[in-house]
Amino acid sequence: MSQDSKVKTTESSPPAPSKARKSIPVLDPSGDYYYWWLNTMVFPVMYNLIIVVCRACFPDLQHGYLVAWLVLDYTSDLLYLLDIVVRFHTGFLEQGILVVDKGRISRRYVRTWSFLLDLASLVPTDVAYVRLGLHTPMLRLNRFLRAPRLFEAFDRTETRTAYPNAFRITKLMLYIFVVIHWNSCLYFALSRYLGFGRDVWVYPDPAQPGYERLRRQYLYSFYFSTLILTTVGDTPLPAREEEYLFMVGDFLLAVMGFATIMGSMSSVIYNMNTADAAFYPDHALVKKYMKLHHINRRLERRVIDWYQHLHINKKMTNELAILQHLPERLRAEVAVSVHLSTLSRVQIFQNCEASLLEELVLKLQPQTYSPGEYVCRKGDIGREMYIIREGQLAVVADDGVTQYAVLGAGLYFGEISIINIKGNMSGNRRTANIKSLGYSDLFCLSKEDLREVLSEYPQAQAVMEEKGREILLKINKLDVNAEAAEIALQQATESRLRGLDQQLDDLQTKFARLLAELESSALKIAYRVERLEWQTREWQMPEDLAEANDEREAGEEGTSKDGEGRAGQGGPPGPE
Repeated sequence: MSQDSKVKTTESSPPAPSKARKSIPVLDPSGDYYYWWLNTMVFPVMYNLIIVVCRACFPDLQHGYLVAWLVLDYTSDLLYLLDIVVRFHTGFLEQGILVVDKGRISRRYVRTWSFLLDLASLVPTDVAYVRLGLHTPMLRLNRFLRAPRLFEAFDRTETRTAYPNAFRITKLMLYIFVVIHWNSCLYFALSRYLGFGRDVWVYPDPAQPGYERLRRQYLYSFYFSTLILTTVGDTPLPAREEEYLFMVGDFLLAVMGFATIMGSMSSVIYNMNTADAAFYPDHALVKKYMKLHHINRRLERRVIDWYQHLHINKKMTNELAILQHLPERLRAEVAVSVHLSTLSRVQIFQNCEASLLEELVLKLQPQTYSPGEYVCRKGDIGREMYIIREGQLAVVADDGVTQYAVLGAGLYFGEISIINIKGNMSGNRRTANIKSLGYSDLFCLSKEDLREVLSEYPQAQAVMEEKGREILLKINKLDVNAEAAEIALQQATESRLRGLDQQLDDLQTKFARLLAELESSALKIAYRVERLEWQTREWQMPEDLAEANDEREAGEEGTSKDGEGRAGQGGPPGPE
């Protein structure tokens, strides 16, 4: 092939699709881009729900701002069209995996009711403007069919916002405003149909001073609708059948609205109370318990102050119960992000495995101590260690007044008592009195929880014990001789255990041999018994055969005698 033909072939070949254009990416329905697009669609939907009805019922509003309405109308139509494109590029979950195949996404979307509603909301009813004129906004009522996107956006926002109860109340107030707005527009349209100023119920005659202004018309209609729907009363009596029907319909709508508002507010209040109960302990039960048992006023006051401190300062004592519904791994990540920095300050936990610290974080129990309350006393059995998260604690003498040292945030105490270190001269007893100077927030880690975690990390346990020995050596609380004696005793015990294990293995071997011999003997005995049975049968066989022959011969003799007797008595006569 010549060079010219190669050039022609290269020029005639189409460019690669990947380089020519970039395809629109598939959106994750739980992602941020899809969420912000839903929030964008709130504006065109709310525009059509509020403005179109208002323009249809208030002609002055339609005539006065026609150009602005046309621009906004077709801008919202453009967003509606883009929303369909977004729907064709929004993935869905199948068996927990996001489907990004655009063919499958399109086939799934066109089979849903949402696709039909989206198409119906974009039917070009504006073509009828050619015949009916530009001042007929009622032709755009099909745009209301895109309202499900508004509800979807509200649902997503409710799950994402940090104040869901406040958002629910705001959403409820918005729905109430839309209903009153629609009702006020219908009232003004009905008044225009019946005739302005014909009676006291309809809107006054615009010829009167002040009633011809658009703002006055809308505010009067909105006020009148609010009076009806809130059933406050003080509304003029209807005089015509149409007015009676309108009032009856509004009263029924008001009853339904009142029930909806009461139900929604009750749900919000219940959710708030449930959240408070989940975050903070219920003090009403404790107060009732103290009254039943006649607890003294001073102690009762301390308990009430403790509960009040928790509520005012938003302190939580049951974090694990709040996170219990999360998956274990996700719960660990949340706890690590909150408390890992505090746990990593403890000297014996430094340089430990990350997985070990993650499991220890889940074991931390938050505790709050009141002013003057003892965290531990000298001589108490140490079953847990404490990490100071916030506040100040004092190491005091037995009189509770003299202070030896003050411990602040980030410090810890009691860590040696939860690790079994050989040669620890203090044992598992507390060696000091620790008292809270103010309200102090601590993290508590029990010995049982630490032992449970360390059972899966023997190397970490050895490292922590070594660090504990170093700390005891610095404070002269480690008896090296006792430690060596305990280690020797432990080695001797382990040696004895190994000997017992060996003896147990030997006994098991002997027992297995005895069982094998017993089974072999049983088989041999069964075989010998079977042989004896066969021999006994062989000995009985000749006697049985002789008895059978005798019986057969006796039977033959009896038969011959019977034949001769019959021949002598009744046989045929012989020849003469």
